[in-house]
Amino acid sequence: MSDFGLDDDATGAVIDSDGDGYADTAVVDADGDGYVDVAAYDTDGDGYVDIAEADTDGDGYTDTVVDDANDDGVADTVVADTDGDGYSDVVVSDTDFDGDADAAAADTDGDGIADVEAYDGDGDGVFENVVADTDGDGIGDVAVIDGDGDGVFETTLVDTDSDGVIDDAAIDYDGDGVTDTVVDGSTDTISSDTNADGYVDVVAEDTTGDGFVDTAVVDTDYDGTADVGVVDLGQGPFQA
Repeated sequence: MSDFGLDDDATGAVIDSDGDGYADTAVVDADGDGYVDVAAYDTDGDGYVDIAEADTDGDGYTDTVVDDANDDGVADTVVADTDGDGYSDVVVSDTDFDGDADAAAADTDGDGIADVEAYDGDGDGVFENVVADTDGDGIGDVAVIDGDGDGVFETTLVDTDSDGVIDDAAIDYDGDGVTDTVVDGSTDTISSDTNADGYVDVVAEDTTGDGFVDTAVVDTDYDGTADVGVVDLGQGPFQA
């Protein structure tokens, strides 16, 4: 079957189901084991392949599916079972058909549930949001966000106890690659570098865990020494 660019012992078939002179379905058994290794379909009869399937490990089951939804000759969705367990491990989609992936998901532990998801909201080919499920419970534990779409993640959010609530956060407000604010859920503390000089200027803490700041220290002149300290003594918002 040299027409398929394969070895002479490979077998295959081409089917023109609508009789228009163009193949609508093509199947190939590349290794001659009796199982289809590659199948291509022209679902709309325009002469171009819309969906292709491949059995890359020769076990008789499809491992990879490629879908060209808008018939432009460029794959819009790719689904792959990389470990051959029958579950999709990787999905990549180009939802706006611009040739760049807008969404991607991966199942890294092979449990059938996506552990990492990435999204390109503005369609520039760069993923702005990535969410990871680090403990495999089906809930995202870590998220990184590129707010301005420059390829640098400015915000990191972490759910340390997998209760669906963010516990820790790190934020780079000016996008210079240096964290400006850190929220520590375990100590209910917020540390912030307000002038982005690399040194913490404000530290606020919720000592009672009621969701309100109880103590705060501020370095107003950025000399590395706290100038202002405030404490909530229970007699008003703050007492100096």
